Amino acid sequence: MSFAVQQRGSLQVTGITHRTPARAMPSMAVRSSLIAAAPAPARRQQQRRRPSLPVLAASKVYEGSLVGTGMKFGVVVARFNELVTKLLLDGALGAFSRHGVAADDIDVAWVPGSFELPVVAKAMAKSGKYDAVVTIGVVVRGATGHYDTVVGGATSGALGAATDTGVPVVFGVLTCETMEQALDRAGGKTGNKGGEAAVTAVEMASLLRDLRAEGKAAERWL
Repeated sequence: MSFAVQQRGSLQVTGITHRTPARAMPSMAVRSSLIAAAPAPARRQQQRRRPSLPVLAASKVYEGSLVGTGMKFGVVVARFNELVTKLLLDGALGAFSRHGVAADDIDVAWVPGSFELPVVAKAMAKSGKYDAVVTIGVVVRGATGHYDTVVGGATSGALGAATDTGVPVVFGVLTCETMEQALDRAGGKTGNKGGEAAVTAVEMASLLRDLRAEGKAAERWL
């Protein structure tokens, strides 16, 4: 311990100098090598964070309107299980009315059963007179021995009618295990699926109308 003037590498406290071993400062080359050898998190802290790139939003988004004013719709209804299909039809007509579709702009065609729905739906779609077509039917497993055949034919037929014409053909056929389930879906516990099918038809028709008006969707390929 001495009262000498502070020297490099010393720590001065209340005028008394305590000599400590001098620590050599690493050169620039050494510091660079230390940074390069540091773990990845440490190296990232030495680097400036790059600003994140802006997320590019879509230039335009298309969504169908739920206003069907001025559009025309066809509804094909199966007579088999008429107790339920009438309720579904009522639900569809009510939904069309609530969404601005005039009664004169809706045509209803009855067919014997759900298996016959696709051929009439496709014929109506190909006529060019409708913006969309709704199919309504009920297939109950306990009520028919060829349940799978009827359901498969109605489903693929409705899809084919749409893709073959460019006109939306909405599948409003209930496929149920029991009649109780069917009634629940025709205005009972789970709402009215006929009404839901009608709303879908309005939305799809308006979407394609808007896209076609701007040349961004093909015209009907009837």
